[in-house]
Amino acid sequence: MTISPLRLALFLLVVGLLTWCAFEYQGNQLVAARAELVDATADLHTERETARLVRDQLAARDQLDTHHTEELNRARAQINTLQLAVADGSYRLHIKAICPAMPGASGTAGLADAGGAELAADARPDYFTLRDQLALSRQMILGLQDYIRQIVQRTPAQP
Repeated sequence: MTISPLRLALFLLVVGLLTWCAFEYQGNQLVAARAELVDATADLHTERETARLVRDQLAARDQLDTHHTEELNRARAQINTLQLAVADGSYRLHIKAICPAMPGASGTAGLADAGGAELAADARPDYFTLRDQLALSRQMILGLQDYIRQIVQRTPAQP
């Protein structure tokens, strides 16, 4: 059984055409895969850069938080020391007070000048509470201002 040259040529042409189609398909698949790889690599680089920026921002935020917490702790310790000193009598809380003269009063009757005006004992806890709240508010405001200046304003704009 012999194959005619025309059939052989037709068979080889069909096999060649199928081989060419297969290689063309594989080539297109390779080009598409390379394009996906380039896109994935670019996305990976972007995500890594974003993660690095976030890590830097969190480190800077933690550093600011630590600094302002230490400042608050120092202020509270100072207030506590003052409160203990007032309680044991080594310090006194003085207030600025002016006693206006009474109209129509005669100048002959009066008392000798006493010491400076002092805060009443029942008002002292309120005074120290106010000082503590003032120190807390001050550190919160300073911390937020530093956060805005050092972290928020340095952050690149997000699209």
